[in-house]
Amino acid sequence: MFQIEPERAHHLTIAMARFGFSIPLLSNVIQSSLNPGNLQATRIMGLDFPNKVGLAAGFDKDGKYMDIMARLGFGFIEIGTVTPRPQVGNPKPRLFRLKKDQALINRMGFNNDGVEALRSRLQAYGDRSFVLGGNIGKNKDTPNEEAFRDYVKCFEAIRDLVDYFVVNVSSPNTPGLRALQDKEPLSKILSELQTLNHKGETKPILLKIAPDVSPEQIEDISDLVSTCNIDGIVATNTTIDRSGLSSSQTDLDKIGNGGLSGAPLKSFSSNIMQQIRRNIGPDKTVIGVGGIMSGADAKARINDGANAVQIYTGLVYKGPGLVKEIVSALA
Repeated sequence: MFQIEPERAHHLTIAMARFGFSIPLLSNVIQSSLNPGNLQATRIMGLDFPNKVGLAAGFDKDGKYMDIMARLGFGFIEIGTVTPRPQVGNPKPRLFRLKKDQALINRMGFNNDGVEALRSRLQAYGDRSFVLGGNIGKNKDTPNEEAFRDYVKCFEAIRDLVDYFVVNVSSPNTPGLRALQDKEPLSKILSELQTLNHKGETKPILLKIAPDVSPEQIEDISDLVSTCNIDGIVATNTTIDRSGLSSSQTDLDKIGNGGLSGAPLKSFSSNIMQQIRRNIGPDKTVIGVGGIMSGADAKARINDGANAVQIYTGLVYKGPGLVKEIVSALA
């Protein structure tokens, strides 16, 4: 698969998995070898998680692959980032491998079918055995001062179809988006969502932050978690930092901008997560994501204070057996 362009390889892998699961005997073999079962079932944010290993947002932006990924044993799946209106994202190529570093660089740009298409897909899905999160964002052409309206639209559209929400203000691939992590715009978004949230069946709301935030931003974000009474933090998104990589500067220059994920992100994400945990206390939820490439990595993140973990790039380099490895390590 590594001989194929990364974005095409992603879709081809899903197609192969779907074909394999369509054959009953082969499906049973795959599930028995890869699915860890409901080891270490746990309750987080008032929700019953079959296990503490989740699929990070970005892998399944439009809720098209939930059935396949659930069969691999994920306890929870986070779909998105979804925006109110469809958008094609950034020009291709926009996904790159750094094989020497076990990393990816992406500048996808919130490519998705839009929230109404996602709503229709979720309505048709039926019963599910996993916890489902909805990762929501703003359209590229929505001014930051109007961004809160996009988050509200997404929240309203799929509120009855997901178990929790993640507010994404931390992708580096939508111009100006990370400015929404500043205290004033972030307070507006979270306050609007919580006002709406308390008018009906409440859903847990988490905030996904970047690993590149300053200590001052961490303080402000932690304060807002308490002030707006949201449920916690997803730490972290991808980084724009390129320090300490084994890949050559020439290769990095050819790739250009984008968010870095995978093994080099481990220390960034771990450090930010520990700071967040210290600031928000033991009662709020923290989901650890970024650089988790093994069961040992996941166990360390839990020991650092995460309630659960998510993976994405680890799947690319380690394969689907990583889910079972992590669940077993945590159990």
